[in-house]
Order: sequence, then structure tokens, then C-alpha cells
Amino acid sequence: MRVTLLAILFCVCTNATLLAQDQQPKLITWQEIAALPLPAPDHKLQYGPDSLQFGELRLPQGKGPFPVVVVVHGGCWLSAYNLNYMSHVSEALTKEGYATWNIEFRRVGDAGGGYPGTFRDVAMATDFVRKMAKKYPVNSKKVAVMGHSAGGHLALWLAARKGLSRKSDLYTKKPLKLRGVIALAGIPDLATYSMDKGSCNTAVEKLMDGMPGAQPYRYRQASPAQMLPLGVPQRLVQGANDPIVPVTQSQQYAHSAKAKGDDTQVILLENTGHFDVVAPMSAAWPSILSAVKEVLPVKRH
Repeated sequence: MRVTLLAILFCVCTNATLLAQDQQPKLITWQEIAALPLPAPDHKLQYGPDSLQFGELRLPQGKGPFPVVVVVHGGCWLSAYNLNYMSHVSEALTKEGYATWNIEFRRVGDAGGGYPGTFRDVAMATDFVRKMAKKYPVNSKKVAVMGHSAGGHLALWLAARKGLSRKSDLYTKKPLKLRGVIALAGIPDLATYSMDKGSCNTAVEKLMDGMPGAQPYRYRQASPAQMLPLGVPQRLVQGANDPIVPVTQSQQYAHSAKAKGDDTQVILLENTGHFDVVAPMSAAWPSILSAVKEVLPVKRH
């Protein structure tokens, strides 16, 4: 009798465990995205003299001029990760009628990368849209920025930099005006993230060449959370199951941004991880596309 009861309990527990495992969301991994065939860009263009100062331009079919989404990749600001994995998002947006400018830049580990070089590069790459408009059918007056993870931080910073003082070492004269920002699992607050748990948090100190206490000036110039308000619509798309960037990064930033008058929304997606938001084949993609269209409407040609 005792043996039979134990057997029943074992079956019940085993079935419950299997059921719980089946109910766990299947999250898209970095390896799955990296294994996808890379879609070729229409043009590879240099925006600066360094070999890493280039971008990939993709153009929709039609005459244009097309609204532009500047795409900023993540990878903990480190040289180990490049723009390739964001080519799938770029291709998907181009099919929706957007010109996409997927930019590369110097990162931590590259000569000239980190503060201030990384910031100067993404600024130069974004302002380069004006020059592209002279040769290609892109509308430099209808531009939004989309960034993922560390690239989400840089995307928000690109919208914030217009408020920098002329004395700032990150100052750019007449930065390109943006219509909005879409941060995918972005990192808007460098100071809190540097002391948080996650796979990228230790890279903040490398990017800034010091922790917030040692480099307060740099954090004021480079962390969107310390540069509010931005003055443009911001959509912060975050997976509820993201193990790399805590949901609190977006939530706390949005609370502060709204308090200062910014049009800021957090789009929290259930059963979504860190890389689902950059996978057009994921269930998260319709929500992301909707956010892009909200800040940068597109007319199909």
C-alpha cells in the first residue's frame, strides 16, 4: 500500500513539474538570432574616417523620400558585439516603408571607444542622415531612433544631447532633430544600472572610465535619466522576462520623464525576454512596430 501511494505521489509530482515546464515561455536566445542568415543592405556608407564609422542603409521600394529609423545595436557597449544582429530588425522595418540606417561605432575595446568616442560616433552617424538625404531618397526631417539594450541607452541619449552645454565634451552643433525614440530593453539610467545585477552592468564602468562617484560630470552628460526632459515621444519596450535589463530601468525612468512633461510610455510585454524584442519573427514584434509607427508615421508608396 505504501509503495503504491509513493508511486502515485511520484507520478503526480512529475506531471506537475512537466506541466510547469511546459508553461514556461520559450524565449528567443542570442544564439538563435546569430544563426539567422544576414540580409544584405542596399548600401554600406562611411560617415567618418575610422573603419568602424560606417552604417548600413536599407531603402524601401518606391520613390521616397522615406522616413528614417536610425538603428543602434547593443552588446554592453563592448567591441565583441557588432551591428549584424540588428540587420533583421532593419530589414523588417524597411519592408514596412522605412529607410533604416543601422550604424556601427567604436565601442569599449576599440581604439577611441568608450567615453567620449562612442557618444561622438553615434552622434556623427545620426547627423550623417542630412548628407545621405542629398544623394538617397531619405527624409532628414522625419527621423526616429531605435536602440536595443546598451543601444537603447545611446538612442535615448541621441534625443537628449540637444540639451548639452557648449562646454560639454559631447556637444554637437545643431544636432539632427528627432521625431521620437524607441528603446528596446534600453538602459536609461547608467548610474543605477552600474550597481544593479545583470550581464552588462559591469561594462558601465568601462564605458565611462569610472563609477558614478568617480565621474559625476560624465554621467550627467551621458545618462538620459540625468538629462530630462528630452522633449520627444519615447516608447520603452521591455520584456517582463528580461534577465539582463531589469524592468525597473524603464519604469523608474518613465516616471521621472513624465513628471518633467515628456510623452513617455513603457510597453511591458509578457512572456518576452531580452532578445525577443529584436526578433521580427517573435510575438513581440507587432507591439514594437506599432510603437515605431506611433512616433514616426509612415505612408506606403
